[in-house]
Parts: sequence; C-alpha cells; structure tokens
Amino acid sequence: MNKVLQDRKAIFLFIGPAMLLYFLVLLIPTFWSVGYSFFEGSPIRGFEFVGISNYLDVFSDKNFMNSLGLSVKYAALVTTGQVVLGLALALLFVFYLKKASFIVRTLVFFPVILPAVAVAEMFSKLFEYTPQLGLINSLLVGLSLDFLVQPWLAQGDTAFAVLVIMDIWKSMGFYAVILFAGLIDIPEDILEAAKLDGAKGLTLVYNIVLPMIRPILISAIIFSLNGTLKVFETAVALTGGGPGNSTTMLSMYMYDTSFTYGQYGYGSTIAVYLLLLCLGVTLLVYRFARKDVA
Repeated sequence: MNKVLQDRKAIFLFIGPAMLLYFLVLLIPTFWSVGYSFFEGSPIRGFEFVGISNYLDVFSDKNFMNSLGLSVKYAALVTTGQVVLGLALALLFVFYLKKASFIVRTLVFFPVILPAVAVAEMFSKLFEYTPQLGLINSLLVGLSLDFLVQPWLAQGDTAFAVLVIMDIWKSMGFYAVILFAGLIDIPEDILEAAKLDGAKGLTLVYNIVLPMIRPILISAIIFSLNGTLKVFETAVALTGGGPGNSTTMLSMYMYDTSFTYGQYGYGSTIAVYLLLLCLGVTLLVYRFARKDVA
C-alpha cells in the first residue's frame, strides 16, 4: 500500500477519472454560471455586459426576497424534522428494537427511493379536496371535525405545510440509517458504564450518545440543509410553486427566470446567491460545531 501511495502515476490513475468528472460536471458549469451573471440576455437575443448590476437588482426584487425567505424557512423546518425524527428512529432501532429493527428500517427507508413525482401524487391524493375528499379530509369528517376540512393545496400556508410534511416523511429514513450507523459504533462498555452510574433515558442520550455521534450528527445537519435549500423536484411535483408564489423556492425562481423568461444572466445571478447561501450555512454550522467543542 505504501508503494502505491508513493507512486504519483498510480495516484493519478486512481483519482484522475474522478477529478475529471468532477471538473466537467461541477466546476465548469459553476464558473460558467458565474460568468453569465455579469451579463443580461439569452443565447437567442444575445448578451450584454452589465457588470454587477444583476447582483444589486436582486435586493429590489420582491419575488427574489420572497423565494429566499421561503427557502430559508423551509430548510429550517425540514432539516429539524428530518434530523430529529431520524435520530429518534435510530435510537428506537438501537435501544428498543435492536436485532428486530431490520424490517422497520427497511420500511422507513423505502420512501427515500421513491420518485419525487410518485410521492407528490400520493400526498396530493391524501390532501385532496375536489372532486372528492382525500384521506385527510375524510378522516376529519369522520371525527366530526368538519370545520377543519379545507383545500390544503389551494392555500398558501397549508400548501407550504403539506410540502414540509411530505419532504420530512420522504427523507427521514435516510437520516435514520445514517445516524443508526453511528449509534452502533458506540462501544457497549461505555453505555454500560454510564448506566451503572445512573444515566438513563434522555440523560444517557444527551450526555453520552449525542457527544459520541457528534461528527455524524453535524454531517447529517449539513447534508440536510444543503439539500433543502436547493429543493426543486418535490416542490414542482406537488405544488408547482403555487398557489401564487407561496411555495416558489429559490431554485424554482432561478429555473423560471432562466428557462421560462429567458433571462439567463439574472437567473445565473440567483444561482450564485444560492451557492453562496449553501456555502455560508455550511461554514456557519462547522464554525458553531468547532466552537461548541472548544
């Protein structure tokens, strides 16, 4: 192994294809998008250099600010739900179900592999109002809660709430499996020693378990935040950004600006801001984690 690691040709042979793919698929489109952000127009109409004008215009764009606020709110709610419920499931697997958790883990993870369109179609039927009541509204009627029956996906606040619930349900199994992998690596003797010292329940989790899986927990939070800030397919499939702009996330606004309205320069600027937002959030979480450790 040491001979291989000291051989530059061998190293290049192993990492070269991956680096080339990374460069072609990620870095080139990123730099290309940054370049476009200094121009206005489209390939059909032509481009005109406008400098940093696009970067300044976003602050007076109400649609951009609305989409930015929705994206941040959505990311905070969904990340909290995904990680907290994922952790709760992982704890359930390890400390209660133990070896019998295999079937439950499989069932919980199943929504992760479902196509976003299929999940969105299922939730649209669950919360359906017309032409017939869906399961949720039917249950409310059955429980004599008729006053709560409403067109969930036709109202801004409730449509946003349904979208949040759907994405938490779809992805929490993924984080449950990640955190489960971290939990099973905790040495059994440490847990037994903590139990002998009187640590039980939430005390054991807070003082022993969470510090032991901290790196994996931080990674899960960053993973979730970056995914939710860039949410696109689930929102498009369930609500299409509506009603109005109540569920139009930043990535959707970027797509509409670029490909529906043909403003490639301004759309690229939105993409750059989204990139900076994801980078900033990631660095903020890392800094908070390091500060907390210190």
